[in-house]
Amino acid sequence: MISAIGHSLPHWQIIVAWLVFLTSYLVFAIGRLPGTRIDRPAMAVIGAVLMFACGVLGPKQAIASIDFATLVLLFSMMLIVASLHLSGFFEWITQLVVEHLGPARLLPGVIFASGILSAFLVNDIVCLAMAPLVIGLSRRMRRRPLPYLLALATASNIGSTATITGNPQNILIGSISGISYRDFLAHLGPVALIGLFLDWAVLHWIHLRNGSGTLAEAADEPSVASPAPTMHPGWPVAVSVGVLIGFLAGFPPALVAAIGGALLLVQRRRSPKVIYGDVDWSLLVLFLGLFLVIGGAEQAGITTYLLAAAERLNLHNGGIFAVVLTVLSNLVSNVPAVMLLKGLVPQFRDPHRAWLMMAMVSTLAGNLTITGSVANMIVVEKARREAHIGFLEYMKIGVPVTVLTLGVGLLWLRMV
Repeated sequence: MISAIGHSLPHWQIIVAWLVFLTSYLVFAIGRLPGTRIDRPAMAVIGAVLMFACGVLGPKQAIASIDFATLVLLFSMMLIVASLHLSGFFEWITQLVVEHLGPARLLPGVIFASGILSAFLVNDIVCLAMAPLVIGLSRRMRRRPLPYLLALATASNIGSTATITGNPQNILIGSISGISYRDFLAHLGPVALIGLFLDWAVLHWIHLRNGSGTLAEAADEPSVASPAPTMHPGWPVAVSVGVLIGFLAGFPPALVAAIGGALLLVQRRRSPKVIYGDVDWSLLVLFLGLFLVIGGAEQAGITTYLLAAAERLNLHNGGIFAVVLTVLSNLVSNVPAVMLLKGLVPQFRDPHRAWLMMAMVSTLAGNLTITGSVANMIVVEKARREAHIGFLEYMKIGVPVTVLTLGVGLLWLRMV
């Protein structure tokens, strides 16, 4: 059907669609259009507009190419996490770590706190909120920030594997595949839990086994005060728990999250505009633009051509599919990679298992390099003034963590 549509378009429109598609994915790969300031979200918008302007997409095709449940769920989860952040929830969690864990237990504290939070909240926003807190906490306990920042980045990716709401690509896969929240958690939750222990082992072995994590040069510096919550996070936490119960009860995730987000906008103490300011609008723009760019590629027959080429590579083999998805996720980032390959999964002999594999691999592969995940880049950027995290320095942790967690995950899915 798509192929027939593509051939019905004039050749110049198909050529334009190819140029827009390839340019968009080039920007997704390198982060910016050379010689300009056009970043990934901007390129997604420009690509979508060009698909319209050149007649590749019409209004009906554009609406059909957008998965509104994905956008609603992503936006609603951002509202929930923004409310938790503004209410001091993450500072509260940090205070609990300070009160109940000593310096020797800080590493597992950061790993499991960020991993569990990322399992039920969007991991990118968890990293955005927790990176400054982890820096302050490590300084207060006279520890080098580097191992704990690496723990935050890698554990947030691993933990987010567990659920549909853990990260943007899982939200997309959950919406398209129709897999329930409980089903998703039952299959990938154990992978995430084992992965967090593996992450702890690798980080401890490389950075802390010789007791080299102490910040000796800061021995005479005053302790960093623990940040105090701006208000009690009771209401946002109560709503978040209610949303989680709704997910586990089997109600549509987008509807449950939307109700939770709407409830958090009804309050006297804070204007909704403040909550909107904590929403990652660029990610929403990226998603919307990507839907339209991929929709234009479908209309021009590009995705059919690429999926036919993928079949020749035998991507139906789980091992080959995992390797290709890992490489692609680190080249163009995991969301564009999932967008591109989502049309291939229904052709698998077991689509349910293939969707779960796509979610798991695209997420765990994000730990391979700094650019493999938005969460990684957020942590690196937030830590720039306190601890420089180089590309190779990150890979010393990222490569073994990725190989081990992917190995365990693939073995688990094969056994299950």
